[in-house]
Amino acid sequence: MDPRYDIPRRAGGGGSANSSPALGAQSRRRKMPPRPADYKLQIIIIGSRGVGKTSLMERFTDDTFCEACKSTVGVDFKIKTVELRGKKIRLQIWDTAGQERFNSITSAYYRGAKGIVLVYDITKQETFDDLPKWMKMIDKYASEEAELLLVGNKLDCETDRVISRQQAERFASRISGMRFCEASAKDNFNVDEIFLKLVDDILSKMPLEIPNKELSNSILSLQPEPEVPPELPPPRMRCC
Repeated sequence: MDPRYDIPRRAGGGGSANSSPALGAQSRRRKMPPRPADYKLQIIIIGSRGVGKTSLMERFTDDTFCEACKSTVGVDFKIKTVELRGKKIRLQIWDTAGQERFNSITSAYYRGAKGIVLVYDITKQETFDDLPKWMKMIDKYASEEAELLLVGNKLDCETDRVISRQQAERFASRISGMRFCEASAKDNFNVDEIFLKLVDDILSKMPLEIPNKELSNSILSLQPEPEVPPELPPPRMRCC
């Protein structure tokens, strides 16, 4: 045989006679699986095209920012696990397209949402003017129990601001249970805070303990339910 291909065998054939069986068993022992999530929550981000919905999602989930993000087609989502109130929460965050032609697709994702983030661009008047349109979508498709958060994005463009904070606060005050804040996905300002506060508000309305069977059946499925004409909930918008 060619000595270049002569591979030496280990001493003792199958291993050392002095090796410990306990060590062998330990090496074969499987790692403990991670603790399952106590809660699984679905959050959707809605708003007009170009307001920075994708940037907010990616900043929160991956801590990244893309200067030239392409417009979302249909829907996209990310998963992030957080811990709040001593509980492990698995978030499924859906990023929806802002173009009207995708409304029939994205409407299905409102039903299972425990939280809804409505985003506008503080530098573009038309994105703020579109907010009543998005509220109609929420009233039509979302659960009455869904937590609402209005976000004025692109605070890094303060010098180009056309929507004052007071205008947005007045709008949010007309919506039952809606919170408001401003953020910057680019500068990573207030991004974690807005999502974590939304999740905290959701948890504050949920029972402290939920049986595993009930949890798996009631909180989240990876795919939205089939399109079914929903019953219209009472409108959220209230006149001043």
